[in-house]
Amino acid sequence: MLSLHKDHQNLVLLAFSVFVVLSIGVAIIPAYQMEEYQPIPGQKDLTVSERKGLGIYISEGCVSCHTQQVRSIEMDKTWGERPSLASDYYYSKQRMDIWRQSPSLLGSERTGPDLTNAGNRQPSDQWHLLHLYNPRLVVEASVMPRYSWLFRQIDTSSVRDDDVTLPRGITKMEGGDVLVAKEDALHLVAYLKSLQQFSFEDPPSTDFIPVLPKEESDNGTSSSSKKSIGASLYQNNCAACHQGTGRGVKGAFPPLAGSLIVNDKNPEMLIKIILMGYDARQEYGVMSPFADKLSDEDIKAIADHERSSWGNSVPKVPIETIIRLRDSISKLQ
Repeated sequence: MLSLHKDHQNLVLLAFSVFVVLSIGVAIIPAYQMEEYQPIPGQKDLTVSERKGLGIYISEGCVSCHTQQVRSIEMDKTWGERPSLASDYYYSKQRMDIWRQSPSLLGSERTGPDLTNAGNRQPSDQWHLLHLYNPRLVVEASVMPRYSWLFRQIDTSSVRDDDVTLPRGITKMEGGDVLVAKEDALHLVAYLKSLQQFSFEDPPSTDFIPVLPKEESDNGTSSSSKKSIGASLYQNNCAACHQGTGRGVKGAFPPLAGSLIVNDKNPEMLIKIILMGYDARQEYGVMSPFADKLSDEDIKAIADHERSSWGNSVPKVPIETIIRLRDSISKLQ
């Protein structure tokens, strides 16, 4: 029988053996088991530009203030439709060598909003570029620092066809000529837009299922319910640029309050802009199309909300008009 209190050599060997067994059982085996996950169907690998943007995201310290993890608690429903899974990070991780693998950018502090679904919440390149150049232009209460070194100021005559410029209205406000996004800014925006939650065809069993508003019978409450749905859709898809007040952002995104297009009795121009996007005025940012993202009912709810808010008061949009315009646009494409 071993006398471990006297035989120090065997005591050290026993302690080392216990350490090895525990390390294998508690650390190594679970680590290998965690490697056995697959990407979500439809989830794509990062492009070269998005991969470079990931590196810029890390080097600029974005991970210090933004998380990329949705937890299964009520307050996190704002940031995603379901809790984050290991598969969500399948392509964003990269093996540095045979021994090391880069960690997922979960983050630990939300000084800024969670970015898990940032690509779906805000698909506009111009919004992201403005936000990087000066966050207060699009979010008045933002405490995020400016990343103005990701842009260069050049003379109007020096702008090339492939240059991505900020709206000319911002240039006038800043007292310069033209602000052009550098490659690092474009890569970072590409990465931010790639951050999207993918859904399962057969979602896993979970208590974290968003409750959608139910259609109510016409008992006097249906109109207020539809108005709240329109306000919610507007907040999720439009408010980042046009603001919750409908006043827009000076020099970047036009106001909707008092807008001649919004208040036109004929809503066709407004519907076409929502469906196809808009890029006809250099002093404003580019608006992305929503034809593939929003249903006819969603577009009607948003348009009705815009035409009845902030002092606007014009008739609601007939659903038949939206269906007809969508069909005519589809035939032209």
